[in-house]
Amino acid sequence: MNLGFPVTAQRLEPGEKVESRDYVIEAFRTFHSVPTLGYALREKPRPGRFNKARALELGVPEGPLFSRLHRGDTVVVNGREIKSEDVVGEPRPGRTIVYTGDTVPSENFLPVLKDADVWISECTFADDMANKAEETLHSTAGGVAQLAAQAGVKQLLLTHISSRYSQDPAPLLADVKKHFENAVIAEDFMEVEVPLIE
Repeated sequence: MNLGFPVTAQRLEPGEKVESRDYVIEAFRTFHSVPTLGYALREKPRPGRFNKARALELGVPEGPLFSRLHRGDTVVVNGREIKSEDVVGEPRPGRTIVYTGDTVPSENFLPVLKDADVWISECTFADDMANKAEETLHSTAGGVAQLAAQAGVKQLLLTHISSRYSQDPAPLLADVKKHFENAVIAEDFMEVEVPLIE
């Protein structure tokens, strides 16, 4: 199969990162019956908004100099130096998506989850099966929801649901919504829009 782009496998340990021009992927330890990792995909900050009216007011002609200023360069127009910060606003934050896979929820995740746009978390059991969750090192709906609320997560996507809830996931959602409102149970081929932060 030709994907149209290269795929490189790289083994990561907790705390290691993979970095590209636009994003960083950070691996962190999760807690299950075998060694497991979670991953945080963090977009790097985007340039601030370009103020075209201010650039024109400063005498910058439309064209390549606009792009250079938006990239952070300083330009000279009619002998006058114009800095990027004269016409470009503060950098805009990137988005963060966190995936934890099979694990018990842990306060150790809080620094990684802080203000994440999306957390994709397992949610195997409803709260009335907390003992089973503890025994099998899985999550309860309430445990995940409380951690999401504590971390300031914006949206929670629930996966790895026990088959006992396949016909009626209402008990899981009820337990989640006691602590965290913006949660949905993920489905095959589901698409989720994660808006840019302006």
